[in-house]
Amino acid sequence: MLIYGAGGHAKVITSTLKDCGKSIKKIFDDDPKKRLLLEIGILAYNHNADIDEQLIIAIGDNLARKAVSKQISHHFGNAIHPAALIDKKAFYGPGTVILHGAIIQSDAIIGRHVIVNTGAIVEHDCIIADFAHIAPGAIICGGVSIGACTLVGAGSVIIPNLIIGKNCVIGAGSVVTKNIPDGAIAYGNPARIIKLTHYE
Repeated sequence: MLIYGAGGHAKVITSTLKDCGKSIKKIFDDDPKKRLLLEIGILAYNHNADIDEQLIIAIGDNLARKAVSKQISHHFGNAIHPAALIDKKAFYGPGTVILHGAIIQSDAIIGRHVIVNTGAIVEHDCIIADFAHIAPGAIICGGVSIGACTLVGAGSVIIPNLIIGKNCVIGAGSVVTKNIPDGAIAYGNPARIIKLTHYE
């Protein structure tokens, strides 16, 4: 496997891949100051390096992960920790990471390059769009739709059958009881919109 990114999230993905019995051939990062991650040397990205190996983008920031994905020539793999519980009728796309203790229930659909972080729960019939991040301990109840590039903060709860738009930020510890529009920043219990932003 290949990893793009050499920050804290890359450490977790490296650990996850090792726990899966997979070897890491190379770690790429375009910051020349980064030389070593967990005793693995860091290189600038090379489109021709180990072209048959799959790559995972180990960047926690959703928009940065999306931007990097457009520059990659390699095929994308997954990092699914053995301690994650994933129903056989759930689906996840390439580039997606599902970490320690996460639970994905029946008929959930997880898109491309999504992070389902440590101990997060995605219940039945949820749809999590590309490049979203479900942070540690977040609970997404049944039938919820999460838009592309949205961050659901650590320990947040989203009640059933809601629609959370794209490019949103749900603050840590929030309880979402109503639909949230695109580009909203919301937090609290119950969550309230504090700002609306616009993305291209």
